Amino acid sequence: MNNQDYTTSFLVQQTPQQVFDAIINVRGWWSGQIDGTPDEVGAEFTYQYGDVHQSTQKVTEFVPGKKVVWHVTDAYLSFADKKDEWKDTDIIFEINKQDNQTELTFTHRGLVPAFICYDNCSGAWETLIQKNLRNLIITGEDQADAFAG
Repeated sequence: MNNQDYTTSFLVQQTPQQVFDAIINVRGWWSGQIDGTPDEVGAEFTYQYGDVHQSTQKVTEFVPGKKVVWHVTDAYLSFADKKDEWKDTDIIFEINKQDNQTELTFTHRGLVPAFICYDNCSGAWETLIQKNLRNLIITGEDQADAFAG
C-alpha cells in the first residue's frame, strides 16, 4: 500500500534559516491558544482551538535550517469518532535548498484518509501551511488570525 500521509510543499525565495525561523514561530501562523514553545529537542507545546481541537506536541527533531519534527503525545478532536486520532502521529517540516529557492515539505505522518478527520484536518493544514506559514515566511508578518482552526 502506498504512503497516504498528508503532505504538501512549496518553494520560496527566502533562506532555509528564514523558513525554519517561521516554522518555530508557531503563534505567527497557527491560530488558537498555544502554550509552550517548540524551540529545542524535548520542548513541548499545546495547541487548543475552542472545544474542537486540543493537542500536545513534543519536539523530537530540531535541526536549524533543515528539519523540525513534532510528535503528538496527546490529542482531542471533538468532531471525530476516535477523539485521539492524532495521538502518536508526527508533524514534519523538511527544508531543502533548490537552486536559488528554498523548498518546504510538510508531512503529517499518520494523518491518512482512513481517519475521520482527514478531510477537515488536511484542508486546515493546507490553509495553515500553503497560506499562513508561506505568507509569514514571505512577509515576516504574523498570519495567525488569517485562519481560525
